[in-house]
Amino acid sequence: MKIADHLNKEQKKQLDKLKKEEKIDWKEIMGVNRDTYKRVNGAVRRK
Repeated sequence: MKIADHLNKEQKKQLDKLKKEEKIDWKEIMGVNRDTYKRVNGAVRRK
């Protein structure tokens, strides 16, 4: 039995609203847009 089965109608509406608003930017989380660095003659430089 799920938690949603124990909620009343109003609480279910709030739960559904939270699910719809939740947008996750997976590329941001995985670090696709981060700077990359490389070691050049002992110094670390950004590519």
